[in-house]
Amino acid sequence: MTVMTFRQALHDTLRAEMLRDENVFLMGEEIGVFEGSYKITAGLLAEFGEKRVRDTPIAEEGFTGAAIGAAMLGLRPVVEIMTINFSLLALDQIVNHAAKIYGMFGGQATVPLVIRTPGGGGQQLGATHSQNIELYYAFVPGLKVVAPSTPADAKALLLAAIRDNDPVLFLENLALYNTKGEVPDDDTPAVIGKAAITREGSDLTLIGYSRMAYVAAQVAEQLAESDGLDIEVIDLRSLRPLDRETIIESVKKTHVAVVLEDDWLTYGIGAEIAASISDGAFDYLDAPVRRVAMAEVPLPYSKSLETAALPSTEDVINAIYQTLEAVGKRRTKIAQDS
Repeated sequence: MTVMTFRQALHDTLRAEMLRDENVFLMGEEIGVFEGSYKITAGLLAEFGEKRVRDTPIAEEGFTGAAIGAAMLGLRPVVEIMTINFSLLALDQIVNHAAKIYGMFGGQATVPLVIRTPGGGGQQLGATHSQNIELYYAFVPGLKVVAPSTPADAKALLLAAIRDNDPVLFLENLALYNTKGEVPDDDTPAVIGKAAITREGSDLTLIGYSRMAYVAAQVAEQLAESDGLDIEVIDLRSLRPLDRETIIESVKKTHVAVVLEDDWLTYGIGAEIAASISDGAFDYLDAPVRRVAMAEVPLPYSKSLETAALPSTEDVINAIYQTLEAVGKRRTKIAQDS
């Protein structure tokens, strides 16, 4: 195991896959000479040259379409779209082409394409640069959508995405880039579509992905120390396919669930998870599934307003206790004061 940042795990995995397979190449705005807006691709242009690290114009529809064509012909492009907000400019290419080519042409062509793109608020980037719009893509059959929350999963899921023969949208939250964790030294890819139980417990199931899976792990540890709560934490890791089985089996054990997401509540990922729990574990539920999400507003630029709009640790703790109190479990004085 090696301790590294989320950012470094992505960089090292890209480099290792480019060394392993000469068909892997990178495309994106400012990823070469400037070494990437987030320095994920630092040093790769110097090592691999312009043929395999390709700076693109500010034309998301154009270079995403070019990458789809390259993938159909046997290459394995990894496209960096500077922010998921800009992916809207390539929506037709992603939804109407990348996602549908395999099915429309009877499997005659595959699209082994990875689109890496960061999102999320908290960076004072304004309403049009701070969104989590992964729901747009998780909705679409033919795409795979993954969202790591740890450096280890950043590596394992990126390995899986690059080696997959289907198009994969690889979500990165800006707030996670500098987080650190242990990363295995081997190159074993994750299984796309398999959630991880990052903490086992029996009192409540806490479900999140990306930044909110990170927050969930912190909250569960905090409440274990302050109030002796035994919370099970599920990191979804994959939004399409969604691991409903792991979620349902956990809720059958704990009988209560809280779902976290860094997005708007209405029509969100959390709604899909809550519906899945209702379908698969309704008879086991002792309280309604509670959801925690951001305020339903375009995210403000003002730091204080932005912070108020985003889901916080306090929001998560309150939702947990409101759920537990519905089944007769009261928070202790320690937890109330924490």
